[in-house]
Amino acid sequence: MRNLHRKESQQEARERSLSLSHPKMVGADDSHGADPATYDRYRELKRFDESQAGVKGLADSGIARLPRFFLRPPEDIAADRHCSGPAAPAGLAAPAGLEIPVIDLGSLAAGGRPAAVARVLEAAREVGFFQVVNHGIPESVLEGVLAAAGAFHELPAEVKAGYYSREMGRKVKFTSNFDLYESKHANWRDTLFCVMGPEPLDPLELPLVCRDMMMEYSRQVKALGTTLFELLSEALGLKPDHLLKMDCTKGHALLGHYYPACPEPDLTMGTTKHSDPDFLTILLQDQIGGLQIYYRDQWVDVPPVAGALVVNIGDLLQLMSNDIFKSVWHRVLANHVGPRLSVACFFTLHLYPTTRMYGPIKEILSEDRPALYQETSLREFITYYDSKGLDGTSALTHFRLVK
Repeated sequence: MRNLHRKESQQEARERSLSLSHPKMVGADDSHGADPATYDRYRELKRFDESQAGVKGLADSGIARLPRFFLRPPEDIAADRHCSGPAAPAGLAAPAGLEIPVIDLGSLAAGGRPAAVARVLEAAREVGFFQVVNHGIPESVLEGVLAAAGAFHELPAEVKAGYYSREMGRKVKFTSNFDLYESKHANWRDTLFCVMGPEPLDPLELPLVCRDMMMEYSRQVKALGTTLFELLSEALGLKPDHLLKMDCTKGHALLGHYYPACPEPDLTMGTTKHSDPDFLTILLQDQIGGLQIYYRDQWVDVPPVAGALVVNIGDLLQLMSNDIFKSVWHRVLANHVGPRLSVACFFTLHLYPTTRMYGPIKEILSEDRPALYQETSLREFITYYDSKGLDGTSALTHFRLVK
């Protein structure tokens, strides 16, 4: 792959020269039984945030008990037992008849397009999730970008701190829990967030340790996104380029997630129940597992498939398809085993300034199937989603015409 950097910045020089140091313990009191009368949640959140070391900083400190602000409310854990059964969630089996669809894209050039469109329609309408194989991205690139994401998160804490930010408009940032101050509990996960478009990202803004692989994966996953949006357009009975003309592939962001081994995984989550605030998500996950979707009142595993990429419908595409496609709740379990790595590609313009409004596609509406949602700008949708955080509710409800 071509070398995408031109000269080394001061930040990069630090990455090369600093040796790994054991981060000191950061965050909150590790006692679950702290006196509620004296516990200052905001102070503990602020302390964790200002450490700029993320969840990995806590894990590296050797804590045996979770800080209190990571603990799930008892009612959430009880609800899990109700919908998953006493043996779940870790070993949850799929409901009878459900398998997460696996779609072979290798047949597209050999006359298999109609069958692929039919399978995409069924998966997007019924499950909201599917996996794709023979998608054209080499295994070496998949392995390389996962390793690159991991390499960033395993940099010395003082190097990563140079990227730590909660600034909404920053293109490249390291963060832990974007909704830290809004959520009921924090998630056991750190994230490297990179806005790759619509305006091309200057490669020098990316950390040196993952720069080349992130740029290469970005190029290849965007091409795959174009193929998927063409299939989804045809699944709606539209011309293949319809969703492309609506700027669905104009922008995308890469999110490198890092889930350290958790000392008490049954008491927290890797990622809370949520749906995605984008058009489409393509996820590369490692072999540890833990991703689940909510289907027919149960949490169902999305098992890792070698060489496959996981695809899920985003909230905006459900809105545009007028509920033909489904954006479904999903989550990631915390685990004693780790780190778990994943790289998510969100197809969205994010906060890019645009005058385009998004609502149900007029060509699929009729007197019998009127619009179910009001039009919204992407900025309005993203701002609302971020303000409510991962609270277990769908942002789509806010934009529905008949609530």
